[in-house]
Amino acid sequence: MTDVIETLREVTAPAAPAPVFGPPVITLRDVRKSYDRRRTILQGVDLEVCEGERVALIGANGSGKSTLLKSLIGLHPISGGEVTMLGESFASQPTAAQRARMRKMTGFVFQKHCLVRRRTVLSNVVHGMLGEGGSWRAFSQALAPEGWRHAALDALSEVNLAEFAASRADALSGGQQQRVAVARAIIRRPRLLIADEPAASLDPVAGRDVMELFTRLCRDHGITLLFTSHDMAHAREFSDRVVALRRGRIFLDRPSGEVTDRDLEETFDG
Repeated sequence: MTDVIETLREVTAPAAPAPVFGPPVITLRDVRKSYDRRRTILQGVDLEVCEGERVALIGANGSGKSTLLKSLIGLHPISGGEVTMLGESFASQPTAAQRARMRKMTGFVFQKHCLVRRRTVLSNVVHGMLGEGGSWRAFSQALAPEGWRHAALDALSEVNLAEFAASRADALSGGQQQRVAVARAIIRRPRLLIADEPAASLDPVAGRDVMELFTRLCRDHGITLLFTSHDMAHAREFSDRVVALRRGRIFLDRPSGEVTDRDLEETFDG
């Protein structure tokens, strides 16, 4: 009888509530990108990423993932449609003023750490203040205002590397260097993190550590995360939603827990 009661409890237990997210932080409407008549990369992409959400962007090489990210931050002009990011709307490229406002609210993490190897870890994190007023002071922690140094140390504490602040960046392991890159990205307390294959150059343990770090930062600070990945386990485990691009179009867009192996096979088929 006890076993029956326990079984009934399991069957009737309420499902976990779906996460609640804020308003859109990124909105794409019919976004297109062509380099010439023969090279169309994005074909009418419609997408929203909401505040506090973690979205994994997947797809085969050449599907348009990196082009989409670069279009968001103004590195590639779009050929048609409209992008709205952090309240700034543009139909081709953001203006210089729009780009500056967006970058103050956005942190970037890429596959390559892009650290200045001979500089200290602390100086590398202070580099995240480039673009602020008096940004020449961000080239070295020795030149940086006291407030920037404190912010850099706080960011290093967030990624559990405060003890390495005075070490040279090239003295750290690959996983530690990527954590320094994350600290540099969050020094301004961004609303949005964009990460392009952040674990691809790391071993499996270090890669998982970095993805768990993103999850904690998003949870603790309400940061929105948009990341690309070729690791399908990471895409499903460390996102709330998976969006797949195939030949420049949205092929799949659903909660990560509902993505099947068949979905992934079709995403990468052809």
